[in-house]
Amino acid sequence: MIVGPQPLAVEEGAKVLAAGGNAFDAALTCAAVQFLVDPHSCGIGGYLLLTCRPAGGGNEVVTLDAPALAGSRVRPDMWQDIVIGPNPRGWGFFLKGKVNEDGYQSVCTPGMPRGMQAIHQKWCTLPWKEIFAPAIRIANEGWMLTLGMANRWKEPAQYYEGSSLRQKLDVTHDAQGIYLKDGRTREAGETLRNPDYGRTLERLATHGPDDFYTGELARQMLADLDAHHGWVTADDLKNYRTREEPPVRVTYRGYDVASNQPPHGGPTLGAILNILQGWDLAALGHNSPEYIYRVSMAMKAAFADRNQLLADPRFQKVPLEWMLSEARANEWRSTIEAGRPIVPPPPHADSPDTTQVTVVDRHGNCVSLTHSLGSSSGAITPGLGFMYNNSMVNFFPKPGHANSIAPGKSRTTGMTPTIVSRGGKPVLVLGAPGATRIITSVLQTILNVIDFGMSVSDAVLAPRFDCQGEMIWCQARIPEYVCAEVRRRHPVSRLAYSHGGMALVHAIHIDEKSGALSGAADTGGDGMPLLVS
Repeated sequence: MIVGPQPLAVEEGAKVLAAGGNAFDAALTCAAVQFLVDPHSCGIGGYLLLTCRPAGGGNEVVTLDAPALAGSRVRPDMWQDIVIGPNPRGWGFFLKGKVNEDGYQSVCTPGMPRGMQAIHQKWCTLPWKEIFAPAIRIANEGWMLTLGMANRWKEPAQYYEGSSLRQKLDVTHDAQGIYLKDGRTREAGETLRNPDYGRTLERLATHGPDDFYTGELARQMLADLDAHHGWVTADDLKNYRTREEPPVRVTYRGYDVASNQPPHGGPTLGAILNILQGWDLAALGHNSPEYIYRVSMAMKAAFADRNQLLADPRFQKVPLEWMLSEARANEWRSTIEAGRPIVPPPPHADSPDTTQVTVVDRHGNCVSLTHSLGSSSGAITPGLGFMYNNSMVNFFPKPGHANSIAPGKSRTTGMTPTIVSRGGKPVLVLGAPGATRIITSVLQTILNVIDFGMSVSDAVLAPRFDCQGEMIWCQARIPEYVCAEVRRRHPVSRLAYSHGGMALVHAIHIDEKSGALSGAADTGGDGMPLLVS
């Protein structure tokens, strides 16, 4: 089974499974097609995070991080005098001129090709070139623009300082040429082609990732980045390395929950679960006022620690053992039960424009792959066809913070690809795009399955809420009379969304007795699960 937000990409991954490829082959094939059909969310100019359980590895869960790293030319204080303020929605910081959000100065060193290479070398069965063949064909032949993507180009900027996806298309002439027609964005149902991207993928497929980091592709990229005063250097590309680490693991009601290391979402997910372990959530009733209040306060507590302490551990010590300790969970439960206030520091910023592919194959390989461009820089090197990431937007733009800018540093993200097991067998594989709300959406899907016994489709469909600061945000399907009861104890605001507005969870459940697979794609997006016989 394979699940993802883009039907065309999911279908190409399913074809790989049907032809005998494994979950890693299918995930990378799907990802390469996602590059095309969701160009602001992902691409070879971006980065990836993988949580996987290779077949035959016992209980081993592996995480692989290929992060976007700040270029060597950055300085911690370079933007401190042009800060307007944090995005009220928590996705980045507003700076004068939007230099951290759009254009070449928002670009970090990409990790996607090296990440794909590491996955391919360790676990794939298909030749490297075959992984890219469907995407190359689609880039040249074209694909139908979905209603979801067409509508995203029509969305206005969030708040006056922010940037819309439509505005990003004006950053470079190549972006205009690929995505605009007579000065307007394309409409749903129109055919889009990107032969430049096809040629770049063909070169990557033929010459390998080294071409991206030290070869002809690198030469073209660096000439363009240098011409526009970018931060990334030849040494940044040449010296780029992926990071393979053991997962963050917690036990929740007899289940093993394995997710990723700092500076990503795994520690925060684990900390929330540790707090909730002390309460009988099922007895409270799903999405009852008391349930929403307690789970929200557990979220708020874990984010209070996250916002103060989480960082790239290669630059700052992260007290992970303490954050995930039983003692810390007990402290937070006592605070919540006593009604004492929780005051989180300012949030870490992250981007909602990310994507996901979740795969389980006939051999038992389990893959949760989250990959991203942030929300994209809009910058396209002439003739190459792909956008670069805009991950500089997610650093704290002043010195002295755990997530401040530094050369070679990875910024924090909410990416939380996760695998849940019991008795040594995987039962739930999931992940999502959606900034730091990934953490709280993945959390609620796990709670819905474990505490309330929901099917995976019901668990993903159920209405969600989120609390990372001074407001509990609820989807519109949570009734106002429920929100009114919660509001007696904590501020609550209802979103305009019935579906969406949170992260988009894509999950696969494995029946513990029969091994049967069932999957769900979040109804806030366009995706689908495909079961391959």
